[in-house]
Amino acid sequence: MPTEKTTKTLGLLALAGLTPYIEKDGEEYMNDKQMTHFRLLLKAWRDQLREEVDRTVHHMQDEAANFPDPVDRAAQEEEFSLELRTRDRERKLIKKIEKTLKRIEDDDFGFCDACGIEIGVRRLEARPTADLCIDCKTMAEIKEKQLQG
Repeated sequence: MPTEKTTKTLGLLALAGLTPYIEKDGEEYMNDKQMTHFRLLLKAWRDQLREEVDRTVHHMQDEAANFPDPVDRAAQEEEFSLELRTRDRERKLIKKIEKTLKRIEDDDFGFCDACGIEIGVRRLEARPTADLCIDCKTMAEIKEKQLQG
């Protein structure tokens, strides 16, 4: 058994080549270091998603074939449909990332849109596009469930 303590790197953080941000005592929330940390995280995530979109376009162009068997053709169409749906979700996510990067530039990042309190560094590392604190998000989900009925 290893005796040294290892730190588990989160998915997005590993993608960006970053380690979890360590807050110092008395450090101001959303200072320049924290903003830079999240800017790097969001840009790496956006770039990775853009590469996936480009890869899909090339894959679909390369894989386009005219299968004589209707079952093979249907399977290929279903595969393409699933890929396009995935890429559409990723394009929406890229737009949300762009919106969040704009909030960082406007110095309006890291605070809840509903109540104005700090969202928290750990929550933002897990979900960098979050614009609600955990309490407001929980309440919004409860209201949504009640409306669905």
